[in-house]
Amino acid sequence: MEEKQTMLNRQHPDFWMRLDNAAKIYPAVQSEELTAVFRLSCILKDRIKIMPLLKAVQLIEDRFPYYKVKPKRGFFWYYLEHHNEKISVVPDVTTPCRAFQKGELIFRVLVKANRVSVEFSHILTDGSGAFEFLKTLLITYFHCCNISIPEKLSFLSPQDIPLQEEFEDAYSSHFQRNLPLPKNTPKSFHLPFTLNPVPRFKVVVAMIPLDAVSKSARQNDVSITVFLVSIYLMSLQNIYNRLSKFQKRKSRKIFRIQVPINLRKIFPSKTMRNFSLFVTPEIDLRLGQYTLEETLKTVHHLMQLETDKKLMNKIISRNVSAERNLLLKNTPLFIKSLILYFTYKVAGTSRYSGVITNLGKVNFNSGLDTLIDHFVFIPPPPNKTLKVNCGVLGFGNKLILSFGNITNSKELEREFFSELMKLNIPVKIMNY
Repeated sequence: MEEKQTMLNRQHPDFWMRLDNAAKIYPAVQSEELTAVFRLSCILKDRIKIMPLLKAVQLIEDRFPYYKVKPKRGFFWYYLEHHNEKISVVPDVTTPCRAFQKGELIFRVLVKANRVSVEFSHILTDGSGAFEFLKTLLITYFHCCNISIPEKLSFLSPQDIPLQEEFEDAYSSHFQRNLPLPKNTPKSFHLPFTLNPVPRFKVVVAMIPLDAVSKSARQNDVSITVFLVSIYLMSLQNIYNRLSKFQKRKSRKIFRIQVPINLRKIFPSKTMRNFSLFVTPEIDLRLGQYTLEETLKTVHHLMQLETDKKLMNKIISRNVSAERNLLLKNTPLFIKSLILYFTYKVAGTSRYSGVITNLGKVNFNSGLDTLIDHFVFIPPPPNKTLKVNCGVLGFGNKLILSFGNITNSKELEREFFSELMKLNIPVKIMNY
C-alpha cells in the first residue's frame, strides 16, 4: 500500500525532481544545433503496426513517471516538473536528434516503416536508461500484436510499480567527500574540417560482422570497445599525417577519445536517470608514430586503469562537490549558466578529439530476437570543436556503427572503415 501511495504521489502535479549531476550542464549549453538529444532505433523485420504501437505507448506511460517531466527554470537551478500528458508518437521524417521545443516533454517516440525510435534529452537519462524504456516499449508492442512473451523475460513490466531507486541521482548516492581531485589533462587534436551549412548534422550508418570484430579483438587480448577506440585513434593519426607542415605545426599532437562508461556495472544502482562517466584513452604523437599494436596496448591499459572504481569515485567526488559548493549553490542561475557554459567550452570538449559510445551487445534471449533485424544508436550532435562522434550497438551478428558529422568531410569515416577492411573486417554502408 505504501508503494502504491508513493506512485500516486509521483503522478501528482506537484511532483518534481532536481536535475542529476550529469544533467546540470545541458540547459546551459544546448541549442537548436547542439541539442543534447540522442536516438535509439529498433529495425524490425516486418512493418510497424500503428494501432498496436499506440496501444503499447499508452500501456507503458505510467511505468516511467520520471521521464514525463519538463525542465523548469528556478532561481538557483533548473528542475524537472512532472506533466501527466500523453507521450508523443510522431512520423520519423526529419533529421535525427532534433531539439525539443519549449513546453514539450523531452523525449519522443518516432515511427517509420519497420523502424521505431526513441529520442531522449540527456537531461533525462543516458543510453542505458533509454534502452530499458525502448525494451519495455518493444515487448509491450509485441504483446499488443498477440505475440507470446516468455514468462521469465527480464524487463520493466508496465504492471510494475516504479522503484524509488529508479528516480535517484545515483551520483549523489555514491558521492564520497574529501577525495583527491583527478589530474587535469592538456588540450588535444581536433579535426580540421569545414562545417556544413545549417542544418549541419548528417549521419552515416554502417554494419560490420560482430564475429569478425570479436576475432580481431580476441587475437589482441582486448575488448571490442578497446579495439574500436584504437581504430578511431589510428584514423585520426592518418588524417594528421596528411596535413600540411603548417597545419601540423598548428595542431596539437595528443589524440584523446572520450569513452562513456555505464557506472551501473561498477556501482550498485537501478537508476533510470543518467549514471555514466567518461574515460579518455590517448596516444601522444610527440613520442612518435603509433602502430595499431602499440595503440591497442596503450588503450587497453589506460582503460583498465581509468575504469577502476576508486578512480571513478574521484571523478564523482569532484563533480558532486562542485555542485554542493556553498558559493556556487547560492549563485543565481543566470550566473551559474555562464560558468557552466565557459567550463564546457574551455575545460570540456577542448580536451578530447572524438567520442565513441559503445552500448554493447543487446538481446532479449528469447524468440522475440527473431522479429528484430538490428538496433542503431545515434549519439547527440557533436559541437563545432569536436565535429564528429560515433555510436555503437550490437545485435545478433551485426555491430552497427553510426557516425554523426557536422562537417563537409567524410574523411574520418573513410579512414575508420579503411582500417577495419585492412584487417579483413567487411563494412557495409546502410540506408537509414
